Amino acid sequence: MAAMVQIQDLRKVYDGGFEALKGVNLDIEEGEILALLGPNGAGKTTLISTICGITLPSSGSVTVGGYDILADYRKTRGLIGLVPQEINLEPFEYVRNTVAFSRGLFGKPRNDGRVEEILKKLSLWDKRDSKIMELSGGMRRRVLIAKALSHDPRVLFLDEPTAGVDVELRRDMWDIVAQLKADGVTIILTTHYIEEAEAIADRVGVISKGELLLVEDKSTLMTRMGRKELRVDLQDPLTALPDSLSDFDLALAEDGLSVTYAYDTAAERTGIARLVGAFSAEGIVIRDLQTSQSSLEDIFVTLVHKTEDAA
Repeated sequence: MAAMVQIQDLRKVYDGGFEALKGVNLDIEEGEILALLGPNGAGKTTLISTICGITLPSSGSVTVGGYDILADYRKTRGLIGLVPQEINLEPFEYVRNTVAFSRGLFGKPRNDGRVEEILKKLSLWDKRDSKIMELSGGMRRRVLIAKALSHDPRVLFLDEPTAGVDVELRRDMWDIVAQLKADGVTIILTTHYIEEAEAIADRVGVISKGELLLVEDKSTLMTRMGRKELRVDLQDPLTALPDSLSDFDLALAEDGLSVTYAYDTAAERTGIARLVGAFSAEGIVIRDLQTSQSSLEDIFVTLVHKTEDAA
C-alpha cells in the first residue's frame, strides 16, 4: 500500500542561493502522527509549505494520496488541511461563519451539521456566535484547526499548533490530535515542545539545516539512542574517585555525596553489579540508587549538535 504522503529528493533553493531543503526523502503512512523536530531555520515550515502548495519546489517530487502536488494540485490541496504558525483571522467575523466560509473555499456544499460537529469537537460551540476578536489566543488557535478541518482533509499539518498557549490547553490539543488519528487522519506536527512529540507522535523526524537527519519510530529511537544513568548516593562524601573505578563511566558530584554512572540500555550487560562490587571493595557505603532514562530532548540536542559540529 502506497504511503499517504511520499517525498522524493525534495529540494528548495531560494533566490540568492540559500538551500532550505537538501534532498529530503520521506514516506508518511495513512493515519500516523509524525512529529518533525528541528531548531529555528531548520526547514520545517519550508517543507510543510512546499507539500501544501504554498511554496514551489526547486526539484524533486511530492505526492499526497497518490496525486502529484504540481500536476494534480487541486486534488492534493483538497486532501490537505493546514494550521499555520501565525494566527491570521478576520477579527470582526463570527466563529461559525469563519469555519463555514473555509469549507466553501474548497468547493464543499453547505453543511451546518458538519460545522456544528467540528465546533463541538474543538470545544468552540458555545463561542459560535462570538467575534474572533473576542476570543483568547488559545481559542483562536482552535478556530484555525476548525478551519483546517472544515473540508474534511485526510492529511493535517500542524505547524507549531500549541505555541503561546498554556499547559492545560496544550494537553487539550493533544487529546484533539488523538481523536483525529482515531478518525484515520494523517497528522504531521512541527513543534518546539519536545514533550509534545514524546506524548503523541508515532514517529519522530529530526531536521536540521534543510536535511532530514533521521525518521524513526519514537520508542525504537529512544531505545536505540537513549542512555540510562544510575545515580549512586553515598553515605560519606568522596574528594575523588579511586583509581580502581576508572574503567567505569563515572562523574562525581561537586559535594562528593553522589556518583553518576552512564550505561547503554542496549548493551548485553549494564555493569551495575560489577560497579556495586567495586564500591564495596573500596569500602564505599552506598546509601541509595536511582536510575533515569534519557529523554527525547536529550537525543534531539545530541543529533543537532553533531550536525553543527560536522559543518
